[in-house]
Amino acid sequence: MTTMKMSTKTEIESAIDELLEPAKCIVLYNDDVNTFFHVMMCLIVYCEHEQEQAEQATLIVHNNGKCAVKTGSFDELKPRCEALLENGLTAKIE
Repeated sequence: MTTMKMSTKTEIESAIDELLEPAKCIVLYNDDVNTFFHVMMCLIVYCEHEQEQAEQATLIVHNNGKCAVKTGSFDELKPRCEALLENGLTAKIE
């Protein structure tokens, strides 16, 4: 019988946990401070949106007050959300 190394077991368990973790999303909220252009550019740079996607998300935020702009794992979203916040946008991971 072969014994599994502890580090390998931990890596496998981590991979399984990541797959089972429900997807998170960055929700961007409307404000009266930032311009459409600034919001769109932040979405393009930090959330890797195409121009049309950034325009649509910006309009949804403006009209509905909020919009989910990026989905993924918490670890993937955290630096993106922090970048949006550092650029004056209002966002959080949900």
